[in-house]
Amino acid sequence: MEQITVKTRVKGSPNEIWDIWTTPKHIKTWNTASEDWHTTKAENDLRVGGKFLSRMEAKDGSFGFDFVGTYDEVNPFKCIAYTMDDGRKAKTNFSQKENYTEIITVFDAEALNSIEMQKEGWQAILNNFKKYTESL
Repeated sequence: MEQITVKTRVKGSPNEIWDIWTTPKHIKTWNTASEDWHTTKAENDLRVGGKFLSRMEAKDGSFGFDFVGTYDEVNPFKCIAYTMDDGRKAKTNFSQKENYTEIITVFDAEALNSIEMQKEGWQAILNNFKKYTESL
């Protein structure tokens, strides 16, 4: 299975951005790939074996889906790994650099959409996370 990598740099330490990455009230704000979509519901049981859910919907009501998975690894301020309900895996690492945190996510591609489309979508969500976090 092909893997895709997306990354960004966010001002602040992993300790400062962890809560924004993992707390449902924040997830609902930053977890979107474009202005015409939003996350209407977020649940997060942040522990190995715990589940997460983000309900993502088009703002015009035309489409929506649940992004759901189970945590395989939770290493606070450093790493989160999970298995999505369709069996694909993803892992996000948080690395302290000078005055910023580098966030790198590697995930298994799915067969429905092109690699480029998947990469663009996941990168857009990371870009939104950066913009939201740095505006707080």
